[in-house]
Formats: sequence, C-alpha cells, structure tokens
Amino acid sequence: MDLGIDGNAALVTASSSGLGLASAKALAREGANVSICGRSTDRLEAAREEVASVADGEVRAQQADITSRSDIVSLVEETVDAFGGLDHVVTSAGGVPSGAFVDMDERDWYAAYDMLVMSHVWTLKEAHPYLEDSDAGSIVSITSTSVREAIEGLVLSNAVRRAVIGTVKTVSREFAPGVRANAVLPGAHETPRIEELIEQGLDRGEYGSYEEGLEDWSADIPLDRIGDPMELGDAIAFLSSDRASFVNGVAMPVDGGRLRS
Repeated sequence: MDLGIDGNAALVTASSSGLGLASAKALAREGANVSICGRSTDRLEAAREEVASVADGEVRAQQADITSRSDIVSLVEETVDAFGGLDHVVTSAGGVPSGAFVDMDERDWYAAYDMLVMSHVWTLKEAHPYLEDSDAGSIVSITSTSVREAIEGLVLSNAVRRAVIGTVKTVSREFAPGVRANAVLPGAHETPRIEELIEQGLDRGEYGSYEEGLEDWSADIPLDRIGDPMELGDAIAFLSSDRASFVNGVAMPVDGGRLRS
C-alpha cells in the first residue's frame, strides 16, 4: 500500500532508540524526509545510520534534550530549514522512573511532567504553524496503555501520560481541519528498555533465560508474544498518511489485545 508520504517532511522526537527510532524508520521507509533527535551523540549517530539504511529520502539527526524548550525550538526550526517545511510530527519521550506512589517525591513528579507532557506541548506549539501550512499536516503522539489501564508500579506513567491524551483530543478539534492529531497506546514491544528489564530479571534469578523472560512479558497478551517495534512504527506511518485522512482524535492501542477496557 502506497501511503502517499513520499517526499514529505517528518520530525520524530526522542528517536535515537526504541519506539521513536522505529517510527522514524517506518516513515523513512515510506519515502519521507525524517529528522530525529536524542541526547547522546554516539547513539544518535548510530540511529541516523540505521534510519538511513532503509530510507528513500533524507535523514538528519540533531542533538536535543526534549525537556529543554530552547532545544525543541531549535529542533523544529532547523528541521524546517533543512526540509523546507514540516508535514508530520511524532512525539515520543523516554521512560520515567517506576515505583509506587509512596516511593515518589515531588521532584520525580515535576521531572516526569517535563519529560512526558511539556516536551509534547512545546513540540506542538513550535510545529503548529508549519503543520498548518502543509497539505498533509499530522500529529501522532506515542503514549502507553497505562493511559487506559493503570499498570502496577508505574504511578508516574499512569498519572502523567493521561495529560498527553487530553491534549491530543483537544487539539484534534482545535487544529482541524488542517491538521489531524492522534495517539498510539503501545503495549510491550521488544525495545532496549524491555530487553534491559528482562536482563535485570535474569540477574535477580526471576528468569532462567531471556526467552523465559519474553514468555513472562507475553503471558497476558492474546497474540502470545510481545510486539516488534516496527509494528508500532508501521501503525504510526499509517496514521500520519493520507490513507488515514478521516482518522482524527483517536487513542489507538497497539498491544496485541492485552487491554481489557
């Protein structure tokens, strides 16, 4: 299926690894010019090479901390300068600390809000004028299934990410009809974060092998496996494209059917 985004300009935040990187690869594979960002220059360059290996268009990488408004301003402006405009924005963010409510202090809450919410707000504010000028303006925000069903031990994600969903639903009406806005709710995907958690379980003796760890993470998923990050990336590429031109304001789970709500 031709998604019709060949030659379009896309920006993906927090995209040097994990689901952000997969999203950038999926868009690049469809012919979009893609701008990625991350904090680590080494990891960012490796990510740029990985995206470029499947790209039909241009790929640029820029060091940026998404909890810094000035970094986001620069990221959007330099992406527009490089590509001559901006058609698609995918907002992603790193994980926040796990733990119960009583484990979190005030600083944890403020840091999580900057990471998950303000990075999203700043990106949309800066990108909005350029998306309005596009004939294909779209926003897709990567959140988590925790916005639908709270996950034990993830109070910050459970609570703070819901603000992103509220923002997406609001701007899907305010920015329409020129710009569509949607969110994806990923479940477990085999990202470096999941790999790290399984390795930690191995170290604690919870699993006898990496495969056993994968089986544990898959236990409550009807499809009996966790996702490949590119499966999430493909969903984002579709939502960004004209093929999804009547999809606006949705929060779409991509979780193998784990959610019961």
